[in-house]
Amino acid sequence: MEEDFMESSLRSREDEAGSSGGLQVPPSLFLQLPSNQTLRFRGKKAAAWGAAWEGASVPTADPHRVVPEVLLEEEGKESHLLKEMPLCLEEKRKVRMLQKQAVKQLSGWQLWHVEKLKTLRRLQSQAGIAISSAEMWRGTLHHIEGHFGTGIQSYFNFLRFLVLMNFAASLLVVGFVIAPNAAFEALQLNWTSQPNSSLVNALCQQYNPNPQGLVSYFSYIMDLLSGKGFIEQTYLFYGYYPNLAVSFVSFSYDIPLAYLLTTLFYLLFCLAWIVRRSVLCLKQSLVSEDTSLASYSNKVFAGWDFCLMQKNMVQLKHKSIRYELRMDLEEAAFRKHQAELTTSQRVSLYVLRSLLNILVLVLLGGSFYCIFLATNYSQGLLGKTDSPVKGQYFLELLVAYLPSIVITTANLLVPMIFEVLVPLEKYPLSFQIKITLLRNVFLRFASLAVLLITLWGQITCHGDLQNSECQKCGYNNHLHPCWETSVGQEMYKLMIFDLVITLLVTLFVEFPRKMLVTYLPTCRLIKWWGEQEFMVPGNILDLVYGQTLCWTGALFCPLLPVLNTIKYIAIFYLKKFTLYANCRPAERTFRASSSNFFFLLILLLGLTISCVPALYSIFVLPPSKACGPFRDEPTMWNVVSKAVSELPTGTRDFLRFVGSVAFAVPLFLLLSILMFYLKALANSYSSTVKGLKGQLRLPDAFTSSAMELSSSGGDVMT
Repeated sequence: MEEDFMESSLRSREDEAGSSGGLQVPPSLFLQLPSNQTLRFRGKKAAAWGAAWEGASVPTADPHRVVPEVLLEEEGKESHLLKEMPLCLEEKRKVRMLQKQAVKQLSGWQLWHVEKLKTLRRLQSQAGIAISSAEMWRGTLHHIEGHFGTGIQSYFNFLRFLVLMNFAASLLVVGFVIAPNAAFEALQLNWTSQPNSSLVNALCQQYNPNPQGLVSYFSYIMDLLSGKGFIEQTYLFYGYYPNLAVSFVSFSYDIPLAYLLTTLFYLLFCLAWIVRRSVLCLKQSLVSEDTSLASYSNKVFAGWDFCLMQKNMVQLKHKSIRYELRMDLEEAAFRKHQAELTTSQRVSLYVLRSLLNILVLVLLGGSFYCIFLATNYSQGLLGKTDSPVKGQYFLELLVAYLPSIVITTANLLVPMIFEVLVPLEKYPLSFQIKITLLRNVFLRFASLAVLLITLWGQITCHGDLQNSECQKCGYNNHLHPCWETSVGQEMYKLMIFDLVITLLVTLFVEFPRKMLVTYLPTCRLIKWWGEQEFMVPGNILDLVYGQTLCWTGALFCPLLPVLNTIKYIAIFYLKKFTLYANCRPAERTFRASSSNFFFLLILLLGLTISCVPALYSIFVLPPSKACGPFRDEPTMWNVVSKAVSELPTGTRDFLRFVGSVAFAVPLFLLLSILMFYLKALANSYSSTVKGLKGQLRLPDAFTSSAMELSSSGGDVMT
């Protein structure tokens, strides 16, 4: 009776407020939160929560309708578990009592149905727990999150994602290319050779990478590091695979076709996985709060990382929040100062920025020119039969790694110069970080592009097929008798050198620096140098660069995904060691929710860049005549054309229709219409958001104007 009286009195008060023109009391305070507007981005559980808050008053009978949904669930109807509903313990106890009372009134069939649902939910929960406990490095990632926060944990999550993606790609390559070749050779099945062209010159088929005479033990080590010698005639490189097909009773397996389709499917598989992860990260960035209206309140009230456990990490988090607030205040003061600049001061600032940008372009151009010279010198010197470095193992290894050394040196030194120059440009601090990252990304990708363009110039005689060196074979057979293996060797050496540099920097730079800071804290120079910071953006760019190398060399070095998987596993434990032993988190924190999508976009850019040489080699460049599964073919894609011509007539006509203009033009028009529709939808949403932001600014403007009017009125009265 008391509860009914309270409900009726509350209802009468609300009616009186509505009739008198007062504000209507919302059903729940949580409906007014911004997170309630983002339920559609957060899955079924969030939708259940949002539905539960709409009737979040004290239940007297069954206001949430939990009992019929849990006990008498109909087919195709979503159930909301009681533990997932945002109710206080008292309300949950009352709902549980109602459930127990409802169970006693059920018939035998309904009771069996309820027990079946409970068993299925229990099995589903146990399966989810088993799957989550089997996740790779789950405990390590939770430990890193508790000690250093979610920002640094996002780097290791990104690294685990790359390990899993490379591992899946390794299974694909090993299962369809490596294992069939090894099995066919071991079983000595009947090989069917591809038809040999009579137009192939005997000079184009001269290729013998095996060393002659006695071979020392040190030469094996050098071959292992450079990718030449005995390792060149293994499954690691393109040149070892035959242009043969296996025929056994009714079973046939075409090695060239499997090689090409596996590589293409590997790139498509990586693209699909990255796009899927990018969409998930984009949803998280949409759900994250907009800081344009409440930057300071977000940092004060929503900037704390509740995963931290250690006291020193808590203190560091306090310092980082204070640092961000100080940076925001400095940026606000900087913008105010920029708005007060005179015309002459603005002109001088623009001139200074132009000069510094010219200096940046000079540094980039100098780096690219050094990479070009190093690649030409290394390939030209090693391609000579009477090279002066032949027989001198260390010098020959140094010349072989010269392009890798120059690229790695440029990637280490030039970003340091960028960090010194960017404060002189007098940009806002947030923009300084963005422009530095963009310059570093451009440096890494462009240096790789310069290396590939230089190799392309050597292989194709700079596109002049009438040149005497390229006229006979269609490529420079004298310098690159198996040009695909040469490209794969460069990617292989870059990957090995990248891992070696990471190991050397950890052992001989970061570890001694930590020792000096720990045992000589009073020295001014060492105190100014400080402890090494674990910079998440820079480390993620290193991972993206390494993955781009793997994608670029996958066509020419099939086992590169396997090696990249092993490399990233080693880097995971190496970075974990250096994080705990040598480094501290950076003062300026890294927000994983807002930046993961940016780094995945860079990863997609790396995949796009790596697909260009692969597609150009497949559709345009003539394959090597002396090695590989596509020898004696005009292009690699010719293997697919032959396979399609051998299919049944209906399948062949359908594939030709899919690849024809009659199918491409309607598809292009349909995609254009869809794109314009989504663009219009995005514009409408954007205008709605801008209108809502304007409405949020109105109360502040009204309050400030009212205060000005009241103060002016007070002055008049006085």
